Amino acid sequence: MSSTHDVSGRVADAPSDNWVYRFLPRSLWPFAQLARWDRPIGWELLMWPCFWSAALAANADAAPDGGFSLELKLAHLFLFFVGAVAMRGAGCTYNDLVDHDIDSEVARTRSRPLPSGRATRLQAKIFLVLQALVGLVVLLQFNRFTIFLGFASLLVVAIYPFAKRFTDWPQFFLGLAFSWGALMGWAGVFASLSWAPIWLYLGAIAWTVGYDTIYAHQDKEDDALVGVRSTARLFAENTKAWLCGIYALALIFLLFAFMAAQVNVLGYLGLFIAALMFAWQILILDIDNPDHCMRLFKFNGRVGAVIFASLVASLVSLGG
Repeated sequence: MSSTHDVSGRVADAPSDNWVYRFLPRSLWPFAQLARWDRPIGWELLMWPCFWSAALAANADAAPDGGFSLELKLAHLFLFFVGAVAMRGAGCTYNDLVDHDIDSEVARTRSRPLPSGRATRLQAKIFLVLQALVGLVVLLQFNRFTIFLGFASLLVVAIYPFAKRFTDWPQFFLGLAFSWGALMGWAGVFASLSWAPIWLYLGAIAWTVGYDTIYAHQDKEDDALVGVRSTARLFAENTKAWLCGIYALALIFLLFAFMAAQVNVLGYLGLFIAALMFAWQILILDIDNPDHCMRLFKFNGRVGAVIFASLVASLVSLGG
């Protein structure tokens, strides 16, 4: 399929001064756009639950009877970074293949490589496989339990692009997929799961539903025209009230996770700061301003960084 598109080769919803357009050959731009390399917030939001989980496990492992290994933890963080970039790219490429026709009907997405005709479906499928192979190489560096857990995530990843067609809660399915790293970091250390990573996973799911609801308000008018469902359309003018409950639930689950892993007071300070950041988002949110919604969505990358930093601070104070 081909259609009119921005002759610059850029997409409508990404920064035009991104490194992709400054350093990559123009022929590679469509693939970078399929993987969303020009929009790093996606892999950041996928990465933070992995980092939280690894840091949470490190706090638990730093107990007097633990076998803490700084080198192992740093290696895991590097692997999670590479895996997040690769699998976020693969997920976005898969999502674009599934949503090819829908994207051509939505103003914000019709300039993407597939609906604009700058990449073919075969090229996208090959690129998808290559990114998935990178993710597989990363996954195989972990223990058997973590490898099994990683493969189990593919079920929710496969379902997510279709969720907007059968439920008003596709953001929940995104949360199931995007938050899986909350289990992986812990499993990478202990080769098992416990209540701490499970609470962390639930907290990350609620966080994802919150920030992606804000994101979805950008497209609510186009979504209504093409029949795409979302929590943004479901909550509508009651979005702020819903976000209060969703973000509060995220904080409660994260609190339980921190308690289960015996995180010290510095970790809880991070949750307090995150609570203020959530409150600020809700207070200033303008659901009818797409640019504003995008800025608040991206702001959640800082929320993820604050929570991770608090877990690192807790670890340092424990002598890990």
